[in-house]
This record gives sequence, C-alpha cells and structure tokens, in this order.
Amino acid sequence: MAEALGPQAELVEVDADLPPEAGDKERFTRGVERLLLDGQAEAAVHSAKDLPGEMTAGLAIGAVPARVDPRDAWIGPGGSIEEIPDGARVGTASLRRRAQLKALRPDLQMVELRGNVDTRLRKLEAGDADGLVLAMAGLQRLGRDHVVSFAFDEEQMTPAAGQGCLVVQTRTGGEAQVEGISDPNSLTRLTAERAAVVGLGADCSSPVGVHARLEGNWLVIDAFAGRSDGSVWVRDRVEGDPARPESLGRELAERMLRAGASEAMAGSTLSD
Repeated sequence: MAEALGPQAELVEVDADLPPEAGDKERFTRGVERLLLDGQAEAAVHSAKDLPGEMTAGLAIGAVPARVDPRDAWIGPGGSIEEIPDGARVGTASLRRRAQLKALRPDLQMVELRGNVDTRLRKLEAGDADGLVLAMAGLQRLGRDHVVSFAFDEEQMTPAAGQGCLVVQTRTGGEAQVEGISDPNSLTRLTAERAAVVGLGADCSSPVGVHARLEGNWLVIDAFAGRSDGSVWVRDRVEGDPARPESLGRELAERMLRAGASEAMAGSTLSD
C-alpha cells in the first residue's frame, strides 16, 4: 500500500502499547487514527470491516482500493454447508458467523477461537475445533487460501460490512492526496454497507452482515441480523440506483428494524 501512495511514501509505526479501550480491534484502529489527528501521518490504512461506522471527527475516507473476495471461507471437512459433519465444532469468535451458521445448521457446535490466522490454523491442527470460518480476503493476502475447503455464498453467509475492502483514511480535507488509488465501485459498495450498519445501530462486533454488489445498472444490498444462537433472524434486500448508496443503505436498515432486527440482535453472546 505504501508503494501505491507513491515513491515518497513513508511507513509510520503504530505504538503497540496502547491504553485499553472497547476492544482489541477498536483499540488498534484508534491508535492509528491518533497518528493522523496528531499530524504524525498523512494517511492510514485500515481493514474496512474494523473501521467504526461513525467516522472520528476530523477524519474522512480518502480512498477505497479495489475490493478482493468478500466471502467467508470454511476450513475443515466438507465441500458445502450441507456436507459439514453433523455436530462439528466450529472455531470462531464472530457473533455474525455464529448467528448465520446456527441459523443454517443448528447442530453445529460453536467454539470460541481467537488469534491471528496462523494462530487459528495451528489451533485447528491441534484439534481445538473441527473447522474454522475465516475471511477469504485475509487468507488470500497471507497466501493461505490453499487451506480453504469452500467459500460460502454471500447470500447464504452474508459477509461483514466492508469485508474484503481496505480503507485509506485521511484528515478531513486531505482526501485528494489519495483519491487516485480509489476504485469507484468498491467505494459505492462500502458506502452502502456502512450506511446500513449505522442505520441498524450496529458495530463491527454485532451479529450483522451487509453485502452490496453491482448488477448491471443496479446496486443490490443484502443484509442479515440475528441472535447468535441462530434462533431468530431477519434477512432483507434492497435494489436501487448506485448513485445513492447511502440512502439505499439507510432504507434497508429501516426495513429491517421494522421487521424486528433490533429484537433479533438483542442478547447475543459468545456463550450461545
């Protein structure tokens, strides 16, 4: 990414010794943002799905490079959701993945499994779980996608908003310095997804999936919200003009809230 920003780009190291905040992802994100706000960096790169829906005051999304595969991947026995063995122990710390997996396959057993990709793969090999669900994008970027048994269809397992996207964040007014590396279609899709998440009152840890795609002249947005035990969920879709991604994302959120999305998400925990 530094190369994409130009030959004069310089990497700035983020202080790893940060004060505890809401969670590890948000803690790291806020640390990166501090460098921007303090003037120690001109641009910051985030995984889009880790960036809070409400942008920090004084900062803006300057660019969204071309999106890579947004799907969730299964690592373990079975070539489809139907072929995963009965009662398999699935390693994941994501409420979104738990909710959708339990909705699809109530027999599956969820095991809380944390750590980076290599740590989770080692835990799988050690027998801590029978299978894992990880983001295809992360596996591809690390050259680990050879371990994937299959990728879930986006309508079957709705990805997290922004999954597969990187965001180049700048101070407000500094967007022009990075806009040349932005992909318009990826930016449109991400804008719609983030608007839906904000409209639902969700965050990066909520059992919510939102995925937007362009089909011809239409922007199609699918969303899922549900309880992490898979007992209650809401799915919906809107289609419309890609020139108004924010309003379409908000429209989808409003429809889902009227259908009971807030109640569906209420009470979700990793112990489900």
